[in-house]
Amino acid sequence: MSPMIPLLLLLALFATILSPTSGEPVGVCYGMMGNNLPSKQDTVALFRQNSIRRVRLYDPNPEALNALKNTGIEVMVGVPNSDLHSLTNPASARAWLQNNVLNHYPAVNFKYIAVGNEVVPSNGGRDVLIAMSYVYDAVCGANLQNKIIVSTAVDMTLIGKSFPPSAGQFRDDVRWYIDPIINFLANTNSVLLANIYPYFSYIGNPRDISLSYALFTSPNVIVWDGSRGYQNLFDALLDVVHSAVERSDGRSVPVVVSESGWPSNGGNAASFDNARAYYTGLAARVRENRGTPKKPGRGVETYLFAMFDENQKNPEYEKNFGLFFPNKQPKFQMSFAGVREDPVIEKCCI
Repeated sequence: MSPMIPLLLLLALFATILSPTSGEPVGVCYGMMGNNLPSKQDTVALFRQNSIRRVRLYDPNPEALNALKNTGIEVMVGVPNSDLHSLTNPASARAWLQNNVLNHYPAVNFKYIAVGNEVVPSNGGRDVLIAMSYVYDAVCGANLQNKIIVSTAVDMTLIGKSFPPSAGQFRDDVRWYIDPIINFLANTNSVLLANIYPYFSYIGNPRDISLSYALFTSPNVIVWDGSRGYQNLFDALLDVVHSAVERSDGRSVPVVVSESGWPSNGGNAASFDNARAYYTGLAARVRENRGTPKKPGRGVETYLFAMFDENQKNPEYEKNFGLFFPNKQPKFQMSFAGVREDPVIEKCCI
């Protein structure tokens, strides 16, 4: 018998296969509007237990930042809308960065600063770009412009035309607001943060939008846009934003989905089964790393909204977007990891 045969048989029976699942890790939005939520330390421990490697904070909560130190978790930290006007002063922007970012860096792995969230252009909109510019200048002053990205988070109410996705464009009456922001993002090699909710699109037009299309459960393409086929509404809405950004002369600006979710109770089509289908479908979609019909082959960085049910929010459905109950139990089983790093022992035949 050849001395190679036993070795081949051994390899055939017990092949150690390193089989990473390539794709984006799934981020989570950590809202804190509840009076029954776990401590910040317990929440960060829950992140780590579930391989959650990306987290969005809506404000620089000191307890949360301290708990995130030395974990390696990527952090998107927000400038609350109420603070935007104060940051139109460069000294105040430098002080904000020092107190809320630099004092925790590099122990906290900051990735983004979201300067404002879903700002209504007619209510504080003129402060956003000025604040972004001064925060960016402060980041440059700390020589961190290649490590920390400055942006702002927008919602779909800024969109004026959404069908078909290739025709997506911002409303004419907000172009004075959004176009300079897109230009700033392009000039600073930044990204646009977009909060994208197929849930709201569906409940606003259930006659024309099928539930399966909104929940990632459609077995076939539902919408054709020229040669591009859309099997789910999330991809379509994201490509609407891509198209709108291009029309604002921001062809090179990527889009990060800074919020997306589906409530499990409290509103139309808000049920446990629908929420489970949406979250598990979206998480799988993100981990596939296949891009969208308009932007194939590009990862879609996405943050699921939200970590917990938050009982101090209104209306009722807003209380029920959690992936976990406040007692730290998961609502559904799902995977957040983008890459499986551990080797898998599999039996196989040659």
